[in-house]
Order: sequence, then structure tokens, then C-alpha cells
Amino acid sequence: MRAALLLFPLVLLTACGTPQERCIRQSTAELRRVTELVAEVRGNLARGYAWQEYETETSRWEVCGYDTITKGDKVIKRPRMCLEDYTVTRRRPVPIDPVVEKRKLENLLKRQAELSRAAEAQIAACKAAYPEEVK
Repeated sequence: MRAALLLFPLVLLTACGTPQERCIRQSTAELRRVTELVAEVRGNLARGYAWQEYETETSRWEVCGYDTITKGDKVIKRPRMCLEDYTVTRRRPVPIDPVVEKRKLENLLKRQAELSRAAEAQIAACKAAYPEEVK
């Protein structure tokens, strides 16, 4: 149930935009992903290391209920604390091989150029299929 509530704004957000904007967004999704990867690899080369994400379990005290204490005519609600487990995502630096990263960057840049050329045609097709309405 909670996951469904968290996904609801995402569904609304993806439904936003004109048909032309949605078409362009769908057509250029791969190009955006490759562009993000290019930025990540360039960052790795500039730093000299990459970031690796990992998950770890930890615990924290949380209110899990209340105890009711009656003293005479006074009713006191005291919070009951429980130790709850949860997962935390952390990052750690990992070494890179600069030669491999440079090769990866070259390949990504080639792929980005190919996708850019393809995206131009796809954007033109989206604009033709869904012309903007003049208000």
C-alpha cells in the first residue's frame, strides 16, 4: 500500500506534458542515460576513483506504541520504544583503471553521437505527429 502511494506522484508526473513532450521524452530516454554515464565516467577520471553504492542494515529506536498509566484520576500516555531495523544505502570509493575508463568514455561518446543523430530524426517525427497547438 505504501509503495503504491509513493508511486502515485510518479505516475502523475509522467502523465504530465503535451503528447509531443511525452513523445520526445520517450524517444530521447536512451540518449539521456548515455549522457549521464558520460558525466559519471568523466567524474571518475577527474577524481581518480569511482563510487560504489552498498546497502547496510542498522537499527534505531522508534516509538512503536504507548503505555497508559493511571495514577488516581490522572491518565498518562508514555511512549513505548522499540528497536527497528532499516536499510541504509552508503557510498564508498573504489579504485579505477584509468585506461579502461578512458576506453569506456570513448565508446560512450561514440554511442552518444549516434543517439544524438537518431534523436534529431525522432524529435522531428514527434513534432510532425504531434504539432504544438497555438493558443
